[in-house]
Amino acid sequence: MDRLMPATDPGAPAASAAPSSVAADAAEPAGYRTTAPGAGGPAGARTDVAVVGAGILGVLIAREVLTRDPAATVTVLDRDMIGSGATRRSAGLHFPRGADDTVRTLAAESERFYADLATARPDLPIHPLGMTVLAPESAEERLREVYLPEAKLRWTTELPPSIRKLPANFGAWEGDGCQYADVHTLTQLLAAELRERVAFREGVAVTTVAAGPGGARLTLTGGATLNAGHVVIAPGPWLAEPAWRELVAPLGARVKKIVALHIEKPPAPGDRAVVLHTEDAFLLPFHHRGHWLFSYTCQEWDVDPGAVDPALTAGHLREARALLTRYAPDLAAHCRSGRVFCDAYGPGGTPLVTPLDPYGRLVFAGAASGSGYRLAPALAARAADLIPSLPSPRKATT
Repeated sequence: MDRLMPATDPGAPAASAAPSSVAADAAEPAGYRTTAPGAGGPAGARTDVAVVGAGILGVLIAREVLTRDPAATVTVLDRDMIGSGATRRSAGLHFPRGADDTVRTLAAESERFYADLATARPDLPIHPLGMTVLAPESAEERLREVYLPEAKLRWTTELPPSIRKLPANFGAWEGDGCQYADVHTLTQLLAAELRERVAFREGVAVTTVAAGPGGARLTLTGGATLNAGHVVIAPGPWLAEPAWRELVAPLGARVKKIVALHIEKPPAPGDRAVVLHTEDAFLLPFHHRGHWLFSYTCQEWDVDPGAVDPALTAGHLREARALLTRYAPDLAAHCRSGRVFCDAYGPGGTPLVTPLDPYGRLVFAGAASGSGYRLAPALAARAADLIPSLPSPRKATT
């Protein structure tokens, strides 16, 4: 079964679901529409849908559930505060591309979502941005495969001001459909809109998860329990939390360190995002913060997000500066600080949205391979597809 697609019969056991280590009768039958507003606090509380993880994806999942069924009860839990994990450190760059058909489909859906959202809410911190892609001239055919038609890639001889000259046999292409967001602020604002209808439980960790044919039960810090019709686990890079480690392990997702350098030089108003296609890296003018960001590929895998040092190392600075010097030596000289965090990667770079138990009560959503913000709207919709009590097909989510 395609892990990004719902089962043919959403009410039937998922044939390819990962083996569950919880007992079949561990959860009491969770009745639908039995939770009063404010669910998730006292022992024995109930909710229709519990979302574990209050990053951009978790908040959009809650929003998607309520868009499809405004009468549903939703509880969002996070061991920290809303948007305080990988979301807080996200570069927030969206560009219309995908390495395979699945990711291109998700990117196209998410692009439409964000465009509609920005039109409806111009106050949100979503900023359109020009885009220039740099790649070997021989890569043009591949570029037109991976970038969506909406990108309208076109050859250009005009280089961005940040790029002094191209490496030999390289070309430049301009493209549309690029934007970036202050993802932490955006997540907070979207959550604030939902607070009257969603029970947010910040600073509340999930210590155990159990599923049965009638629903699921979460044990929370302090010993409280929450019974849910369905649970969506959107943990970001925290794949190895004891509550769901054994459930998630068979999916094959891995955690990688993410490093981005802050270039302490203010971008000019018209500066564009620069995508270094071959390097899987990009330059982003962070207009709202007054500096540039350079994200490059750091090959440090299977790291523990709880143990990763948030400080840059001399090796990070050396690697990033060496790469950036090939394209923008003037900017490389200003790399002195940055951000270090982690993200979860699906097998082959494809995100995962899939049931975790034989009853379809637990759903995993994430492992977006460094594209959590970029693909979050489409992944939220896929997660809602796996909740059979919600209307289908999906409605527009703006």
